[in-house]
Amino acid sequence: MYRIKEKTEDFIVKEISTIKPKEKGKYTYFLLKKKNYNTIRALEHAANALHINPKKFGFAGNKDKIAITEQVCSVPEVNKDRLEKIKLRDIELKFLGKGNEPISLGDLEGNEFEIIVRNIDKKPAAKKEFVNYFGEQRFGKINVPIGKAIVKKDFEKAVKLMLSNKGPEEVKVRDYNHKNPTNYVGALKTLPLKLLKIYIHAYQSWIWNKVVEKTGKKGTLPLVGFGTIVDNSVLADFLAEEGIRPRDFIIKEIPELSSEGDEREIIAEAKDLKIGPLEEDEINKGKKKNLVKFTLPKGSYATVFINQLFT
Repeated sequence: MYRIKEKTEDFIVKEISTIKPKEKGKYTYFLLKKKNYNTIRALEHAANALHINPKKFGFAGNKDKIAITEQVCSVPEVNKDRLEKIKLRDIELKFLGKGNEPISLGDLEGNEFEIIVRNIDKKPAAKKEFVNYFGEQRFGKINVPIGKAIVKKDFEKAVKLMLSNKGPEEVKVRDYNHKNPTNYVGALKTLPLKLLKIYIHAYQSWIWNKVVEKTGKKGTLPLVGFGTIVDNSVLADFLAEEGIRPRDFIIKEIPELSSEGDEREIIAEAKDLKIGPLEEDEINKGKKKNLVKFTLPKGSYATVFINQLFT
């Protein structure tokens, strides 16, 4: 079985941003280079160093932890000198320019990847098309059940699930919950909106994957939200099993979390695919390694493409 991410340096990601920095503007745009952190954790460290609320940062997508990644982020009211004075291990902030809009989730064209695939015996065929599943990193350990609980308005369950997970979020939620033991919506609101949206997106993505597994056809399939018209019988049956309706994605208690939904292509294509020569794998004796370079559109997952390329 092939292996990836055996070394952090084996997985390199460079975001293709839509942002065009200018000389003036309310927001500072900067390049975040990081290693062994996901985006949210890296920006929390940067926020501590800058003495600002991490909610102020904007970014287009949460990049892998076990990787070397580059992406464009935004922050208001932080100048170049202050930004570039920050010295953090495995995190670098490089000033790019200014602009009048914050960066939001989805503000990118795609990502370029350079991945070393290990523990293999032969090169794969150069297949560019693949089933566009959401990758496992979208789901985390408890993102899907938390997202489902929020959509079903079971905020108590969502909070209890968060409290079962060790991390910075758990501390904030626990502190609030200790002082306000029945205000579960208030406990959720202590977290950055971007993080809460990740829980909702995780549940939507999980539903999408499960339905595609059952249909397996080309075209598009809805990423379910309150605006979705369900005209697919497999999707309708699955939503019934889950006990939810599209309008459940209207979350009046935290309106900013309401999600209209979207359409997602079932088949995606890797562009600029280059598969290097086989080389000796210095980690797995008797096996080979392969450098694979490619570009994916936003929302598609390199781990999913690699899995379908090498299996």
